[in-house]
Amino acid sequence: MKELRQVAGLFALGSVGYPALEHLWRGRSHWSMALTGGCVLVALGGLGERLRGFPVVSRCLAGSACITTAELLVGLTVNGHYGLRVWDYSDRPLNLRGQICAGYAALWFLLSAPAMTLAEKSAFLLAKTGKPAYNEPGNLPV
Repeated sequence: MKELRQVAGLFALGSVGYPALEHLWRGRSHWSMALTGGCVLVALGGLGERLRGFPVVSRCLAGSACITTAELLVGLTVNGHYGLRVWDYSDRPLNLRGQICAGYAALWFLLSAPAMTLAEKSAFLLAKTGKPAYNEPGNLPV
């Protein structure tokens, strides 16, 4: 189980990283993608922990399913329910209600392994106290 500091750090990292990827790819993003990115990176961190030792393909499939599901739920909410028209994949092959499509699911498959690695390494760094070992009693710098 991750500490609150780890979850908050992963959420913040995902909240910046996901919209940044969108800006690089499409030239724009939406605030809802920051929330989605935060939730997704936290989820990928947990998924990566649970699937440690599994083949990379299995981890990537699970990661792609996680991200694609998040995009579907957010898309149905912000685009479908609220009519914000943040994105529309209706013109893409194998799309579901214009909110997700096979092409982006494949892209998430490729990005899942690096994203899980980022989440795992970031969570590890966030778990550290940041206090050098020589600050402990009896441990003096050499």
